[in-house]
Amino acid sequence: MSDTTSRFVVSADWVEKQLGSAGFKVVDAAWYLPAHKRDAKAEYAAGHVPGAVFFDQDAIANHSTGLPHSLPSPEFFAAEVGKLGISETDTIVVYDGPGFFSAPRVWWMLRTMGAKEVFVLDGGLDGWRAESRALEVGNTTPAPAVFTPKFRADKVIPFETMRDVVDDGSAQIADARGAGRFTGEEAEPRAGMRSGHMPGARSLPATSLSANGRFKDIATLKTMIADAGIDLSQPVVTSCGSGVTAAVIMLALESVGHDDNALYDGSWSEWGSRLDTPVVTGPADPVKG
Repeated sequence: MSDTTSRFVVSADWVEKQLGSAGFKVVDAAWYLPAHKRDAKAEYAAGHVPGAVFFDQDAIANHSTGLPHSLPSPEFFAAEVGKLGISETDTIVVYDGPGFFSAPRVWWMLRTMGAKEVFVLDGGLDGWRAESRALEVGNTTPAPAVFTPKFRADKVIPFETMRDVVDDGSAQIADARGAGRFTGEEAEPRAGMRSGHMPGARSLPATSLSANGRFKDIATLKTMIADAGIDLSQPVVTSCGSGVTAAVIMLALESVGHDDNALYDGSWSEWGSRLDTPVVTGPADPVKG
């Protein structure tokens, strides 16, 4: 880690040296869309970072919303993460396959629930494998731990608040979906959902914030955020398809020192599927100078 890289992103070398240390936990946070044609649970069983536990984002969720993998209550989250042997006082490293797709979501969840020392593995498991580092097969059965939640409600935006943000412009909206879905030129992957974006939203695709599994440096992140029309002196709400890759923008914002941010948990799965929400197509509105 250095002044030029995110303080939340750690190298495989660093992780490898910490393995087995007291209070050091590794979490496989892989989750994929059908288009990826990857099975996160099967890949975990076939080989994972030694000692890593599998965090099932579809299971550790609020199942009453009708939306995919909604953020669960602090009590449910704490109970499930405790079963994984994780405490809020641990040093926790999360990873996914490609590096920065689903891991930042669990990074955000853990921090939102009160854990402070949470990091993301640069390069992901794909990078770990490519460097021929040690793998453990099968399922890890950790000793249970107590996770005491300290929920940060300010980091989560519910639908009614999101509607107010769109109406009054009280925060900037950063959309992590691909540019085609943002403009409405590409269909949403979920059936029955309009494509396009919320009025006033800015496009900052999550996939643009890393390259070859490596998170981009601080200077580049600042430039990309500014080029997207996002003012770092003002509050930001992030959104995406279902609340997963919106956390990649959260990681970028926090990395450059912006902490006045929150994630719209329902994201486009909620906004785009409703009939009472405004949807705009085409590019983002010009930045007012």
